Amino acid sequence: MPAHPTLDEAAAVPAEAVTPLIRGIAVLRQLTEAGGTLSLSALERTTGLARSTVDRITATLARMGYVRLDGRDAVLTPRLMELGNAYLAALRLPALLDARADALADALDESVSLAVRDGDGIRFIHQATRRRAMSLSFRIGDLLPAERTAPGPLFATEWTSEDWQRWRTRRAADPENHRFPAVPPREHPTPAEEFTRRTAQARQDGWALDDQLIEPGLVAVSVPVRDPRTGRIACVASVVSHTSRHTAAGLRDTLLPRLREAVAAMEEDLRTAPPPEPAPAPSGLATWTGASKQELGREFVESLARGLTVLTAFGEGRTELTLTEVAKATGLARATARRALITYAHLGMVTQSRTGAFRLTPQVLSLGYPPLSRTSLPQIAAPHLAALADRIHESTSLAVLTAAGDEIQYTARVATSRVMSVNITVGTRLPAYATSMGRVLLADLPPAERHLGTGPLRPLTPRTITDPQALARALEEVGAQGYALVDEELEEGLRSIAVPVRDRTGRAVAALNTAMHSSRHTLQECVEHLVPALRTTAAHIESDLHVSARFTHVPVT
Repeated sequence: MPAHPTLDEAAAVPAEAVTPLIRGIAVLRQLTEAGGTLSLSALERTTGLARSTVDRITATLARMGYVRLDGRDAVLTPRLMELGNAYLAALRLPALLDARADALADALDESVSLAVRDGDGIRFIHQATRRRAMSLSFRIGDLLPAERTAPGPLFATEWTSEDWQRWRTRRAADPENHRFPAVPPREHPTPAEEFTRRTAQARQDGWALDDQLIEPGLVAVSVPVRDPRTGRIACVASVVSHTSRHTAAGLRDTLLPRLREAVAAMEEDLRTAPPPEPAPAPSGLATWTGASKQELGREFVESLARGLTVLTAFGEGRTELTLTEVAKATGLARATARRALITYAHLGMVTQSRTGAFRLTPQVLSLGYPPLSRTSLPQIAAPHLAALADRIHESTSLAVLTAAGDEIQYTARVATSRVMSVNITVGTRLPAYATSMGRVLLADLPPAERHLGTGPLRPLTPRTITDPQALARALEEVGAQGYALVDEELEEGLRSIAVPVRDRTGRAVAALNTAMHSSRHTLQECVEHLVPALRTTAAHIESDLHVSARFTHVPVT
């Protein structure tokens, strides 16, 4: 069943299961269903745990970097996505197929998704959405009931009699789908026979339709992507639209042939994909958790931290692991790793093959992935900007180059309270050539791709560099030293310093800066004190960005 065991189902919990791990998973799931933020008192109420237990769990999650404590609220952080990333990397399907899905979405100008089976539901592993006023709101990791989707009947063609019985039991217990928060509750459930009919039709046709089963106006057509080795369904690709653009029959008649072509190419990609090179396993985790326990004492729940590290043992080239391999990858004792795996099997997050090897299930994505998969770079940067502003007692900002490339646009900012301060708001645009953030971003581009606008550069102050050759030399220096310091070139008395924020490929996608009146810091103080602080903060932002962007698209604005 898609729903996870609740805390009051203690009788079903194996004797060797790790109770603090079960409680920690419950907290993470409640935060996920709440959209990523929940007060500690609300966590106490929704999980049924004592407030002291909630406090200890959230303190442990904060130490791990999975949660940020903001006053009385617990907030999920991008680093939590490393758990879902472990599943997606081990699965390999997103890495092998997402380019095909994205290309199809571009060609059709419609949303395209990839989904896998999760019990009697489907869970998304990739979304290529269109940016429209009326567009898809589903996210990677969202779980939907099979009977209300186009992929559902296709997966159901491979269900066993036990699978069908579990589906009927779930429908009887939850006819309105309240246990699927990603979809609106169903006011008028259809008879079970309707889904069995759709499954029989899908078996005959080899594709399936969703004609407004989730909500009025939403339509989709789906085709299975089969594993060339086994012939079984590896995932299902879907084209999703709205009745204002296509009817369900229109999707079938006009877009199904294109979808089938893309699926054939996906299956060929699966057939010809070379075996994965095992990525390095995490190391030193057991030592880290032990040190954290020594430092924080009772406030750090070591069994929860060690249990969560078990999930990170899996990944690319590590799809199935034995108990010994899990213990070796994490540095945990075999007994500790075994109890964690037993706990995850109870929670539905791990399955064990006939050979005894363990494999992650799609339910790992229920740990924060849906709300975090829609996080933008400004949202990632905001808490880091605030921490930097508190540390250096100056305003901090994040900016990107505009599409034209000759201006920067502020996308995030944290201002400090001063009588005399830099008055800039999010959305403000400034000429790139005369700003520290602009120079950091221009310096990262090849000279031929640097756009400084039309006509000669305008002197904004007597100090502004306007000679193209002098500016080119300044940009080369910025690129070599890794930061830009602009002194009274944008405005008299204004001194600013910036460093790049780089994506997973090493490209500078944004710039981080601080700006102040020239009387507050000498040039030497800027270089010796502010540059290291900016670089440290940029590294923290990059770390979160790299985790977030591994399998999702992170908007920079």
